[in-house]
Amino acid sequence: MALAAIQLTEREFTPRAPPSHPPPTFRVTQRAPRLLSVKYDPQPEAVGHPCFPFRIPTLQTLATLDLSASVTFFAGENGSGKSTLLEALAIALNLPAVGEVPLDRDPTLVEQAAYSRQLKLTWQGAKTRRGFFLRAEDFFGFAKRLTSERAALQRELVDIDIEYQRRSDHARTLRRGPIASSLHEMEVRYGANLDAQSHGQGFLALFASRFVPQGLYVLDEPEAALSPTSQLALLAMIKQQVEEGGSQFIIATHSPLILAYPNARIYSFDASPITSAAYDDLAHVRLTRAFLENPENFLRRL
Repeated sequence: MALAAIQLTEREFTPRAPPSHPPPTFRVTQRAPRLLSVKYDPQPEAVGHPCFPFRIPTLQTLATLDLSASVTFFAGENGSGKSTLLEALAIALNLPAVGEVPLDRDPTLVEQAAYSRQLKLTWQGAKTRRGFFLRAEDFFGFAKRLTSERAALQRELVDIDIEYQRRSDHARTLRRGPIASSLHEMEVRYGANLDAQSHGQGFLALFASRFVPQGLYVLDEPEAALSPTSQLALLAMIKQQVEEGGSQFIIATHSPLILAYPNARIYSFDASPITSAAYDDLAHVRLTRAFLENPENFLRRL
């Protein structure tokens, strides 16, 4: 079933960029950097620490997680520690964040930053900062910031036109040039108004514009704004980046559709210590399958 979903994605849901922004041509000329593993290696002051997130059982007992696969999933119930570990990992990686605040200045990540200092990362090749970290909730701040920046550029162009109305067209064009170029580049990359798109459309536009070859992408619940069809489109993007661009993905998700990516490594956070799990054994998958087979049986119990 999982493979069929990916095949359907390739035929019908491969995202296409607008004509003004042609799809990138991948030219991977050297072996991509690869994050091989993460290990919890606490300093003496962190051992037995009673506060969040050190008290989360899965994080207390974290040994070494093999992250060398092209796609690794963290799966588990709310509160199991998967998003917290993902956030700490992103801080340790020093990845750029999609959001209004850089990770090292985000007040919501102070505790995760403390845990991140106890993590030991192992690399194949040089460490990379190509890629990004995305929490679903941060996208909305990102879209708001883009809208604000676009409005500021448009106001500046109006002010220039007023200031230069008695000067030559050549002088006005020269003065407008850098501002108009920045505005055009933003609109080509993200659309004329990212905030006016649906949340799902905005997510996919962001991924299409920001995925680059040999990137490392740490994504927390990217399915949050995506319909099932859009989730398949995201899988197609991931597949292209992995196979043609040599990229690596580490994703925390609840989505059985996203988790169906072929040959991914899946870690279950539903018990401590964290264990590797097969797709068909995941609680999310079993529950979703059982519900779809007989929804009335579940709804009668509500």
